[in-house]
Amino acid sequence: MRISALADRTGVAVATLKYYLREGLLHPGTPTSRTQAVYDDEHVERVLLVRALIGSAGLSLAAVREVLAVLDDPPGSRHDLLGTTQRALLREETGAGDGTGATPAGEDDDDPWTEQALALVAAQGWFRDPILVRRLANQLRAASAAGVACVDEQLVALAEAADLIATSDLRTVPEDAAGAARQVVVGTLLTDPVILTLRRFAQQHASGGAAASGRAGASR
Repeated sequence: MRISALADRTGVAVATLKYYLREGLLHPGTPTSRTQAVYDDEHVERVLLVRALIGSAGLSLAAVREVLAVLDDPPGSRHDLLGTTQRALLREETGAGDGTGATPAGEDDDDPWTEQALALVAAQGWFRDPILVRRLANQLRAASAAGVACVDEQLVALAEAADLIATSDLRTVPEDAAGAARQVVVGTLLTDPVILTLRRFAQQHASGGAAASGRAGASR
């Protein structure tokens, strides 16, 4: 198919497709002349993936390149695959900040948020990843600055829910390297927003149940 047909199939403008080609996010088509090329279903799949990573997952072009590199040459084991993916994404966050607006803190900083983050990680038996500890501490600091204190009981409940999600994630990973790479990398990135939406549903349900219980109690 011509690039115009690729644009029709993917819903991505020709100018954007040419940009993807220039940036190396989309591999070149098969040349048919000096200025023309044809594209196939693999190009359609790659364009839809890039669009999802930039749009739904909110990744920068640099992070998209890292993710695509992992997908194109995945590590052998699931653990290494997840580690490689997380390192690629965390490098971007380390360079650009974590979006909290807080000043980055080192893991050894003597502040209550780092201490709280480290205590939670230790209690859950998680690996003490310094970048993730710093990220969590900054997020706790930002919440506190906005007047929303994250108490230990709430954090433990969230951590336990995260453990359940992680276990469910790994159960869906196929055995083949290419399928595993796609599921771990793309699945994690694109289901993060799904988890947030499910949380909103659950909050509405819990709030509605509490309100109904309160009305029933008041009518007695």
